[in-house]
Amino acid sequence: MWEPAPRDRAGLDVVTGALQSADEWLIVTHENPDGDAIGSSLAIAHILEALGKQWAFLVSEPLPKRFDYLPMFERADVVTDPVTRRYSHIVAVDCADPARFRLVSDAFADGAQFVNIDHHKTNPHYGSAVWVDAAAAATCELIYHVACGLSVPLEVDLAKCLYTGILTDTGGFAYPSTTRDVHQIAAALLASGVRPYDIAEPALQSRTWEQVHLMQMALANLAVSADGQYSALYITRGMLDGAGAVDDDAEGLVEFARSIDTVEVGMLFRETVDGKVKVSLRSKFRVDVSHIAQSFGGGGHARAAGCVLPMDLDAAMDAVVQQVEVALAQA
Repeated sequence: MWEPAPRDRAGLDVVTGALQSADEWLIVTHENPDGDAIGSSLAIAHILEALGKQWAFLVSEPLPKRFDYLPMFERADVVTDPVTRRYSHIVAVDCADPARFRLVSDAFADGAQFVNIDHHKTNPHYGSAVWVDAAAAATCELIYHVACGLSVPLEVDLAKCLYTGILTDTGGFAYPSTTRDVHQIAAALLASGVRPYDIAEPALQSRTWEQVHLMQMALANLAVSADGQYSALYITRGMLDGAGAVDDDAEGLVEFARSIDTVEVGMLFRETVDGKVKVSLRSKFRVDVSHIAQSFGGGGHARAAGCVLPMDLDAAMDAVVQQVEVALAQA
């Protein structure tokens, strides 16, 4: 019978060996974590617990409430100042740029050893044990292989975490990264007891009134280029406050920009509390938006990437649109 196999067995062996080598771990992921970041973090927690290891999961802000169905969700600790505990062994998941977990870095001991498991092609391969596979649909796809490589049973709680990451990072199994391997892994997770609707409803479908109100305001400023090839919308702090929304409520709005039939590149610009602009980029077929994001110090995937610009909203939109137009011309 055909079964999914890791594309880089050596990388898998390096990280499984490292995870077995220490008894206490700190789990970290990127700020503003999405379903794959949270799912892969909690999946690693389940794996470490199954191995008899001690672990902590430290985050810079409370996790989005829509993922509170995940087992051990409540054990994510929001960083406090000052940090009273430092860890020598860190496992970083779904984080291409170490700067994106800098807010929890006070918990790192001097000379701390890092295990780096990720699927972003812009990952610089930091750490002493690294497995980066840009062909993977989600970091949870890799952590499925970590569990199998360590002979950790796919109990339903672990399977829920893995399924969440794969479901959300494939857009409900709709993105080009969805492969035969992905569906085979999903089948194994369903066999473990995962019920798809119980995860898809809160993770992808359910919205609060605040989210819907914010969506109304954002869609009112949705604009398309004269040639129809790119589209953009923006969210100001005033819009968030007016809707009674939080930053996470903007998650997924960029898909409205990309969904227009003629559009190749969709953009979402959101003002942050510190006066910067967070940019989300999505493309369909021809433009590698990770290159655009990298030019501004960000990163991501060919079809989904992002960056943060230290400028006002108008300047950020002008700068990114200029690069998108160049990329479209070259494509």
